Amino acid sequence: MKFHHHGYVSENPRNKPAAGVGIDRQPGLPDEMDVLIVGSGPAGMMTAAQLSVFPEIRTLIIDRRPSRLELGHADGIQARTVETFEAFGFGREIVAEAYRITETAFWKPNPENTDEIVRTAITEDDPYDLSEFEHIIVNQARVLDYFVEFMADQPTKMAPDYGYEFIGLTVGDGEYPVTVDLLVTAGPDEGKTRTVRAKYVLGADGARSKVREAIGATHQGKISYHAWGVADVVAKTDFPDIRLKSIINSPKGNILHIPREGGFLFRSYVDLGEVPEDDNREIRKTPLDEIIRRANEIMAPYTLDVQDVAWWSVYEVGHRVTDRFDDVADGDEGFPRVFIAGDACHTHSAKAGQGMNVSMQDGFNLGWKLAQVLRGYSSERLLRTYTQERQKIAQDLIDFDLEWSSRMAGADDGESIEEFYVRTAEFPAGFMTQYQPGLLVSAEAKQELATGYPLGKRFKSARAVRRADANPIHIGHEHRADGRWRIYVFADGAHPTTPSPVDGFAAWLGGDPSSPLVRCTKPGQEPDSVFDIKVIYQQALHDFDVTDAPSVFRPEVGPFRVEDWGQVYGVMADEDIFDLRGISRDGAVIVVRPDMYVAHIAALEDTASLARFFDPIFDLS
Repeated sequence: MKFHHHGYVSENPRNKPAAGVGIDRQPGLPDEMDVLIVGSGPAGMMTAAQLSVFPEIRTLIIDRRPSRLELGHADGIQARTVETFEAFGFGREIVAEAYRITETAFWKPNPENTDEIVRTAITEDDPYDLSEFEHIIVNQARVLDYFVEFMADQPTKMAPDYGYEFIGLTVGDGEYPVTVDLLVTAGPDEGKTRTVRAKYVLGADGARSKVREAIGATHQGKISYHAWGVADVVAKTDFPDIRLKSIINSPKGNILHIPREGGFLFRSYVDLGEVPEDDNREIRKTPLDEIIRRANEIMAPYTLDVQDVAWWSVYEVGHRVTDRFDDVADGDEGFPRVFIAGDACHTHSAKAGQGMNVSMQDGFNLGWKLAQVLRGYSSERLLRTYTQERQKIAQDLIDFDLEWSSRMAGADDGESIEEFYVRTAEFPAGFMTQYQPGLLVSAEAKQELATGYPLGKRFKSARAVRRADANPIHIGHEHRADGRWRIYVFADGAHPTTPSPVDGFAAWLGGDPSSPLVRCTKPGQEPDSVFDIKVIYQQALHDFDVTDAPSVFRPEVGPFRVEDWGQVYGVMADEDIFDLRGISRDGAVIVVRPDMYVAHIAALEDTASLARFFDPIFDLS
């Protein structure tokens, strides 16, 4: 965390002074705004939190509820999502209050007595060392609380505006082309309507999205007629894995068992069986007592004596992806003004723990793109990449969830459910996302220069030693949700005091008109306002000084123009990042997008390819 360079800070440095639209910010909705977000669920809050960082962007997030969510339905948080939370500054804090999944137990019929279950396998949760971050369980309401706290600390001083329900919208012309009609659902003006205008609108308003309906987008898919009862309960039990994630298959049905945070609460998804197509949702009237009875039947010889129920529901599995994630139909000209995210554009079962996670990644993908356009760095063409990138990810999710749901319901193709669980571990951990070459992923990248950083996948952190203070640092953990691009310069083997390709690259980056740093940093801006640049040398900590690095890696910041010495690193003696991530000893430059995905890999000498990559992204024409 960087502070004091603007003067001494004696209070919480995370709470930034109000600036821009945050100065004297008044409660309630203005008539005009840059971005209106409909729905304060995970997708909406992630987007709002990202946009709250930028003082010049006026963002409002509304919800028809009268106040904060008290009991969230989703609870599974992937390691990739915790990694993202770290970029928002609350990864460690939320892990501390969560339940951490480290193993999964599998239970099947006892061969000697098929009316009873026995434990048949236990698998570790991250068998391939995909991430140093945890897989956790925590109430969705608490996730939203953390985003609210983050927004309150930002210069814009954002907060959700509750008590407004979306009615409809029209897209026209002008500076604020989207006209939105709202119904006031709480407070002294309850029942009245309100009209506001926005440059962009995001519909994060759930599976029955009115924003989706307003732009004419449609769900593609159907309900698979299999029903599940789900309940969050506290119970007396003799089931030995009550505090361990468990998958139970028996002739009487199936259970996905998930311990919850706090040490006592747990969630069980209980198989209610196949449902006739003409059921007309009668299965949803299944009483709680029947769900508990079936759970006991499936878990025999073990029993559950339920003492308290926090929440319960019955649902049928649905798998749908919307035909588009914005208001531009296939073949139409122009650029999107209205977007949808989360359940508004993809729905699936809850049993793979994907919904809240993928929804938030929708918001993370869109948020920085909206900011880059609104701040005058890119043309609206950038916004077309949202549907292009996220629709494929949603379809991949549906395909995975169809197979997982089928196996949870008892399907068997010769591969055991525990074997499938281990084989596909990368997907439920959130690390299968790989964006394809296009505007934001280079087609010229030299993958062979950094084999451990697959192009289009998230930047997998590793440790290096920060030279200035001798601290071992996970360099990826320094990534912040601040809209900046990351440029990681991995040096060749020459000593920092010896002329080398790094010096030539640094001279180009800091002084050449074709350099993105020179071309995209606006007059009066800090030199690290658009790009966060780090250099990692192959030398160990005490083999060089931070002042040996070129000045572009020691930018002068703040009103006192003091050098930032936190961007120069050496390798750890017993954990060489070059070896761990397959980085060429000739050096490499790795470009990482603001949402943490690897966008380009180039040789130190190949500055032209870096210029060609950034030029169309930062093109305002």
